[in-house]
Amino acid sequence: MKQGTTLFLKVAVFIIGITILSLCIFYLPWSANYTTERFPEFSHLKYPVLIGLNVTTIPFFFALYQALKLLNYIENKKAFSDLSVKTLHYIKYCAISISVLYVLGGIVLILESALHPGIAIIGFIIIFSSVVIALFTTVLQMLLKNALDIKSESDLTV
Repeated sequence: MKQGTTLFLKVAVFIIGITILSLCIFYLPWSANYTTERFPEFSHLKYPVLIGLNVTTIPFFFALYQALKLLNYIENKKAFSDLSVKTLHYIKYCAISISVLYVLGGIVLILESALHPGIAIIGFIIIFSSVVIALFTTVLQMLLKNALDIKSESDLTV
């Protein structure tokens, strides 16, 4: 793969990371304050929701870091290695953990009768996207593992 392509993907990962980080730092607290002013009956959920949303960024940023590592492996012609399989494994579990955290958050909001339909739709989109990413990385991980097995068998026959 050409370095320009991996550079573009690295820049895209950085832009995604900076966007999510800025949303967590600036928009989420403002939105939480606005919501508690507008709906004081839900003010007791302000900090649990903020903490829950910020906790979900931990596996997200770890997955972005793993994506950067994978792009470096591709750039250094180590795409077909055990390191790439391990990186995909981490990305898969990050996606699964994001899905689980959002499902748990949705359950808490349902139990508190605070799950607005708009919030539910956004949550479902995030859960669905994370599940798709987990399945996609699982398939890529299996394909890469099979390719490594075939490569090691061919190296033994030569």
